[in-house]
Amino acid sequence: MLGGRYRITRSLGEGGMANVYLAHDLILDRDVSVKLLRLDLRDDPQTVKRFQREGLAATELVHPNVVSVYDVGEENGMQYLVMEYVKGMDLKAYIQKHFPIPYQEVINIMEQVLSAVSVAHEHNIIHRDLKPQNILIDENGVAKITDFGIAVALSENSLTQTNTVLGSVHYLSPEQARGGMATKKSDIYSLGIILYELLTGTVPFKGETAVSIAIKHFQSEIPSVREFDPRIPQALENVVLQATSKRPADRYESVAAMADDLETSLSPRRASEGRFVPDDGADNGETKVLDKSALQATLAPDSSDKAAKATKKKKPMHRRKKWLIGGLIALLVMIAVLVLAFWLGRPRYADVPNVQGLTVSQATKKLADQNLEVGTIKRQASNRVAKNRVIKTDPTRAHAVQQKSKVKLIISSGPKLVRVGNYIGQSYTRAAALLKARGVTVKKQNQTSSDVAIGMVMQQSIQAGQYINPKKTTVTFTVSAGQRQLTLANLIGKTKSEVQNYVSRESLNVSFNYKYASEKKDVTIAQSPAAGSMLSEGTTIVVTLSRGKKPVADSTPKVNDFDVTVDIPFEQAASSSDSTTSDDATSSSESTTESNVIQIYLRDQDHDYSTVYKQLTIAQDTQVTLSFAVESGKSGGYKIMRDGKVILADNHVTKNSH
Repeated sequence: MLGGRYRITRSLGEGGMANVYLAHDLILDRDVSVKLLRLDLRDDPQTVKRFQREGLAATELVHPNVVSVYDVGEENGMQYLVMEYVKGMDLKAYIQKHFPIPYQEVINIMEQVLSAVSVAHEHNIIHRDLKPQNILIDENGVAKITDFGIAVALSENSLTQTNTVLGSVHYLSPEQARGGMATKKSDIYSLGIILYELLTGTVPFKGETAVSIAIKHFQSEIPSVREFDPRIPQALENVVLQATSKRPADRYESVAAMADDLETSLSPRRASEGRFVPDDGADNGETKVLDKSALQATLAPDSSDKAAKATKKKKPMHRRKKWLIGGLIALLVMIAVLVLAFWLGRPRYADVPNVQGLTVSQATKKLADQNLEVGTIKRQASNRVAKNRVIKTDPTRAHAVQQKSKVKLIISSGPKLVRVGNYIGQSYTRAAALLKARGVTVKKQNQTSSDVAIGMVMQQSIQAGQYINPKKTTVTFTVSAGQRQLTLANLIGKTKSEVQNYVSRESLNVSFNYKYASEKKDVTIAQSPAAGSMLSEGTTIVVTLSRGKKPVADSTPKVNDFDVTVDIPFEQAASSSDSTTSDDATSSSESTTESNVIQIYLRDQDHDYSTVYKQLTIAQDTQVTLSFAVESGKSGGYKIMRDGKVILADNHVTKNSH
């Protein structure tokens, strides 16, 4: 526990100056990263000052592409920083995992980094150690710069010594490699190297020692990214060339200027742009080679000396001296022969040519031209390189290898295909997320359904088990929108047959009641719910029909009103289950259940078997109540039909029989 609030969870990484841990802030209930100064350095005043300077530099910068510093503290003599926890990976790992990276994505990443560095420069803060390892990419693709441990404010004279070199040598500017003072243009050089690595997957200069790499930074030209990938526009390569110019004066004036140039590098208007050539008219501080004629003039003897020597009389050479000179000449000849033999017998080297995008036969010929051979051939899926074409080589292009060496070819097996699972019956949200995570475009179309729950997949456009190219194929899901909603019509004044036609057309259930009224028999006099109500398919409405005028009491036989309860069994349709296991979904089964349409006919004083008394749709065993009006001494009856077949019937229903 640090500061009484930060509970250390696990280690995230170790560095030369500090170790980084994942911790939980108990007060604000959030995950944070804690950078803790190493124990063996806590007594070093310079290291402590540098560590504290990182916290000071970072707290001055508030930017979405800079890792935020929340707190600075000390615990038992240990210095620590509490920073924003970025869940993801550093840019170095991102390049290794996703290379080759589309050009537009490269520009998007660089524009985020340039925006953050520009703000730092506006605060007169130079990072001095810009490299992919210090750039984090979160799960949403947002880049964030971290590690201002060797950042330097321009006002701090104590940190501008010219005899101290800090930073990572692969991304070090020529002036820093010579031990000179870092400037804002030193950061621009490092940004150019990062852009080079994003485009090629590797750093421009490699060597066995840090010194050999540093020498290459101020002596060797940056290799062309277009030789690695000819499809890279010249305008985009020019950004790399200008940012990594040897002379700071030839680089961009500011990070903002580099960002502006990078933003338009893919524009068709710059398609015919020429290659950037720096102005080399000024002295860059390198060692000069004297002109040959000047050197001879410097070393030529004076003419008067020549005249004096010419007048001297040659003395006869002693015989022993002659033998000595002859032996020396023989020894020199022998040494020359040995050196020549060694030179001719030395291993000969060749640079691996660029064979990206070529067929195996074309690559074999190009390697043979360099006296190299094809080694093992490995196939790898690629959405960028056409099938049966070379993605890359091992060793990589421009790498010096001994002649007759075998070069491994990585060949494209075509786009990485995705196997579509069986998502019917699953949640659309989950099914879409599974496919989108694998790069598949998903579309949704809604369809009403009384049987399938809202949000569940009813159909899919691609059959389960089929392999698709995620870049070219779209999967469409038909998703249940639930039961259809409708506005209930005004049924008052409608006849019984008109009501039956309406409820059949709108997939509603209906129950009829009768009352004496002045309207004609079988004409609707009331309805429930009222007209204008919003209903779902399958809802039961109650319609009251007229029995006609009430007859005179003396001549009317007594009528018994009573209810009869009947249980209607549900008939299960044939079910089918389909179990499919795929890369995207676990086993699932789907049962198709058909509903039963039931029609009930009644025979009493108000009804006969010629018209439907009640119509409903059931999906399970259902109990219904039948209301009878039967004259004394007589009986009623009912019959219940499903799919045109009578399933229940009773033709002798009386008040006391049920």
